[in-house]
Amino acid sequence: MSNNVAFAGSLTFLNLGELLQLLGTNGGSGVLRIISKHATEPGLVYIEKGNPVNATNGAMKGLSAIYSLFGWTEGQFEFSQEDISCEKIINKSRMEIILDGLRMLDEGKIEHLGPASGKQTRQESPAKSGNLPLIKGPLVDYSYVVDEEVFYNGDEIVREGNHGNWVWVILEGTAEIVKASPKGAVSLLRVGDGTFLGSVASLLAGDNVRSATIVAVGNVQLGMLDSQLLTSELASLSAEYRGLVKSLDLRLRQVTDLAVEIHSRKIKIDEFIRGKKPIIKQGQEEQRLFRIVEGEAFISRQTDYGAVPLARLQRGDFFGNFPWLDMGHEPHSASVYASANLRLTTVDSEKLIAEQEKLSSTLKNIIEHLATCISVSTLVAGEFQKNIGS
Repeated sequence: MSNNVAFAGSLTFLNLGELLQLLGTNGGSGVLRIISKHATEPGLVYIEKGNPVNATNGAMKGLSAIYSLFGWTEGQFEFSQEDISCEKIINKSRMEIILDGLRMLDEGKIEHLGPASGKQTRQESPAKSGNLPLIKGPLVDYSYVVDEEVFYNGDEIVREGNHGNWVWVILEGTAEIVKASPKGAVSLLRVGDGTFLGSVASLLAGDNVRSATIVAVGNVQLGMLDSQLLTSELASLSAEYRGLVKSLDLRLRQVTDLAVEIHSRKIKIDEFIRGKKPIIKQGQEEQRLFRIVEGEAFISRQTDYGAVPLARLQRGDFFGNFPWLDMGHEPHSASVYASANLRLTTVDSEKLIAEQEKLSSTLKNIIEHLATCISVSTLVAGEFQKNIGS
């Protein structure tokens, strides 16, 4: 065991998916060691700023190794804070790895590690509920909570189309995000303890129309956040960072809107990028971050089941490499296409990262949660596209 062990415990208490979410929300860097009496050596996951960058399990490394470790449901874990010097070969978003790993485990595509003669009983994935992805957040900073409310199973916490600027944190329980469609309500995902409800960008813009309905699943205890405190902190940030927050909020709204259009088969997917020039190809190494000065940029992910349209960005929006956010979009997991009149300016990422590091833990967690929701909603859109193609 390393002398730098930050925390340790049993895999029966926290499984690998939950561990990766916990380390992601805390932005930890180091090595996660997973130990089983049924393996001759530990499995290792190398974490940099909350994101897996490599893994080993025997002769396996990278994504194949980390997926195999989801089958280690018994044993111990320890996370030690260390400088990461290994080769960084994993580019998938953290939430995509978690949801893919749990899905493959549930489908029997990952082998359970245990006694050779023993039969494992399949259990419901703790990161899924009702077949919807479940997002959890970090510990709550109660200094930002000004009031508490309780909602009961089936209660609407927020209704799509209503006006409101309140932002809540879930203190206990689970809520489901639902959007209306011509074919009825579409359930997108579920959020649990430590996650946020509401639009932080609305604190900058004034009046806000709710973009989705949020329904309590069981009893839910919410903490209403201090809007004045959050607004004051946002106002102290640079115009560029405030613009980034608005752009991320818009991107999430667009991803969920387009997911519903895919589900309803209202969108002609090929026409979304037809005739537009690719300026970032999915998987390419691109270190720059851009802001749109004129024209439009279109974000699309290529999957085995066709292209999945994700966002249509306009003047003032940002795209490119967001090295401090886990969005699961460009450059590694989506492409960017340009309108003929697109003009850009390059953004100094280091300045934005420096501002991000100075944020209160609550505002930082809200923005990171926004990026996580973009990542998970993207996967949901991909599943809808898969269902159309199958």
